[in-house]
Amino acid sequence: MSGAFERSSNRFPAESTPPRYHQIIMLLEPARRKGRQYLNPVPTNVGGPSVIFKVGPRFLFGTNGRQPSKPLGPFHTDAAIYATQPRSGLRITWMGHSTSLIEIDGARILIDPVWDERAAPTNWAGPKRFFAPPLALSDLPPLDAVIVSHDHYDHLGERTIRALSQHPATENAQWITSLGVGALLQQFGVPAARCLELNWMDRTQIGAVEITALPSRHFSGRSLFNRFETLWSSFALIGPNHRIYYGADSGEWPGFHEIGQRFGPFDLTMLEIGASDPLWADIHMGPEGAARSFRALGGHGLLMPIHWGLFNLALHPWTQPIETISSAADLKLWSPTPGTPSDVIANEELRSAWWRPITS
Repeated sequence: MSGAFERSSNRFPAESTPPRYHQIIMLLEPARRKGRQYLNPVPTNVGGPSVIFKVGPRFLFGTNGRQPSKPLGPFHTDAAIYATQPRSGLRITWMGHSTSLIEIDGARILIDPVWDERAAPTNWAGPKRFFAPPLALSDLPPLDAVIVSHDHYDHLGERTIRALSQHPATENAQWITSLGVGALLQQFGVPAARCLELNWMDRTQIGAVEITALPSRHFSGRSLFNRFETLWSSFALIGPNHRIYYGADSGEWPGFHEIGQRFGPFDLTMLEIGASDPLWADIHMGPEGAARSFRALGGHGLLMPIHWGLFNLALHPWTQPIETISSAADLKLWSPTPGTPSDVIANEELRSAWWRPITS
């Protein structure tokens, strides 16, 4: 495992770039700052206090069904499966929301780990899990890397990081995150020597898999007072036989086209579908935006919906995102049951209906 990294080229060689792409290609660049704050790759409206006043009444008197009416699960991961390599070379265990254990071309990578009871700064208030973690942290297999895309509570759980930093599974793991987030990981117990911060377009090698941090259209901050002070990223995971794009949190933006051109075609594209609303469309794409973004990325392979099904973070019914994306035309979906290690096989859809109510 190598912890060294290098900055990749920011654009295609001029002689190989079709003229019509010149404007788009300039979007894939290292992140810039204005003072202490990082900037989005394109102008982005994150929303301020006025959004709170608009949202408040809807939270109190609006949409029903924002969380399940009956307990979900229990879901269970048989950890014994990790003793064998995936037959396809690519296997994913989706733990809910954006947390996934990815086995790709011989590397085992945990993304945005949240085993915490709530996506919040406390354990007594805030969005609570809809179901218990399918796999106990103590049963995690040895990891080659842990990726933390940004510092929001639903992607970086303090109790989870504290436990993982002391876990035998991470003894030899490289922690990979965005600029500025490393200090938080170290505060929670991750050794500084194993913590690697990446700017957009930086890359590192984990076994045979190259991991590149890429721009996304979002923001950071674990309070209202430190927004934008650390970076947020998406990631391309490129192995000798498989390619994954992990979109993390993002609104739609024109850079998706170039990401697909430069790093695709992807076998699996992981895009958020939940926690969306027209009031914050710039930073959360929603299911319709995920369909458009998947096509902008090239529309190759399978689309895996993430960022849904675990926390009540928006105003829509909790099943609305998956119902909407499932009805989209001409999309090949890969949507597994939480906690079920599942091989990704080229062009073979997986459409679990775990979220549908059981009818007698």
